[in-house]
Amino acid sequence: MPSEEEKIAFAQRLRIALNQLALRQLALSPSAKPIKGGADLARQFNLKHAGGAGVSPQAAHKWLKGRVIPTADKIKTLAEWLGVSEHWLHYGPPPAPSLVKEKKSLGIHAKYPPSEQTVTLAKRIEALPEHQRYLVEELVGQFYGKMPE
Repeated sequence: MPSEEEKIAFAQRLRIALNQLALRQLALSPSAKPIKGGADLARQFNLKHAGGAGVSPQAAHKWLKGRVIPTADKIKTLAEWLGVSEHWLHYGPPPAPSLVKEKKSLGIHAKYPPSEQTVTLAKRIEALPEHQRYLVEELVGQFYGKMPE
């Protein structure tokens, strides 16, 4: 059974994904309307969810408020619809790779050890709540472009 913290963290990730979806939709169509609550979420979700029964507005409201984490099949539908990974939506970001592994994957960029400023900044970012770390990553991505995986 998920802890209260896990439920709240899921709700935060769900809201982040819904906000990103709204931004993408607004970019395509200025008249697009964001999902505002459980009723909107349930209605849109039920249009996308092919397997089994849909969800009630009350159930969707519980997802948004961090009272319940949906079942795996519903998380799969949410992830596909919102354009995020199932793992991220359910559990959050995967653990960060070790610095040694990261240096190997960076190739020529790993010539020099990180500066003290870089390490300090990384520690400060790491200390942020998950949703704020995600926003920082998105912001850097806008300036730098997609990071190689």
